[in-house]
Amino acid sequence: MSEEEVLAERFEAERGQLRAVAYRLLGTLAEAEDAVQETWLKLSRADVGEVKNLGAWLTTVVSRVCLDQLRSRAARREEPLPEQDGSVRLPDPVVSGLATLDPEREVLVADSVGMALMVVLEALAPAERVAFVLHDMFDVPFDEIAPVVHRTSAATRQLASRARRRVQGVTVGADTDQARKREVVNAFLTASRGGDFEALLTLLDPDVVARSDGGALLPSLLRRGADDVASQAIAFARFAADARLVLVNGTPGVVSFADGRPLSVMSFTIRDGRIVGLDILTDPTRLAALGLAG
Repeated sequence: MSEEEVLAERFEAERGQLRAVAYRLLGTLAEAEDAVQETWLKLSRADVGEVKNLGAWLTTVVSRVCLDQLRSRAARREEPLPEQDGSVRLPDPVVSGLATLDPEREVLVADSVGMALMVVLEALAPAERVAFVLHDMFDVPFDEIAPVVHRTSAATRQLASRARRRVQGVTVGADTDQARKREVVNAFLTASRGGDFEALLTLLDPDVVARSDGGALLPSLLRRGADDVASQAIAFARFAADARLVLVNGTPGVVSFADGRPLSVMSFTIRDGRIVGLDILTDPTRLAALGLAG
């Protein structure tokens, strides 16, 4: 086996981890894959003979690639932050539980990085996002993160701390019992299909927030309050001939279809047995790229 083949084999052994890092940093599956490919190109051109820990080296490289991308986004302002100026931009969901899906995607959310968390990550400053993701999700020491974000170790620790406070504001207290969450989602589906407004009100937190990202072709919506969200759930259920319980970023969610094509991917945040957040992707272009099949 040639030296290049050995290097390629070692890279493939790290690919899953690199994709997981890039997905959390960028929030889109296609860009995450592009970042991993760019990392391979950098590896193939580098002299890594003296590198003792190739996995750590690759994680640093892919993080720098992603940080450049995040800063470029911020400079161009090509995508609104969640809820900015009434716009809604959701990260790509990772859907599993349908036979047609690539099982390798499941590694992206092996630790159940829910959509609510991904939405918060989208709102962080680029350096904050990198510091938090690398340290809190992948246990990378601050001394190793500091050169990536061009900060001291102490300043990098502060970046992660600021990000952690924002993350905890929306994720602390969320239910973790998968069976219980599945029951709540199933009950939501049944009530929506049956037009049972009162049943929906018992499932929805009074202050529930529903975000819908329709992309360039459909309007994005932000709705607050159980009455408004329940009414919209009933209205939307009329269009979905088929709605299936799946895992969305490792937690129970719903994919809806009409005429064999996906209409939406819905993710739920549940606290104390009630739905406090709904994140709904309805963008037909992005849905088509997910490879869902009715």
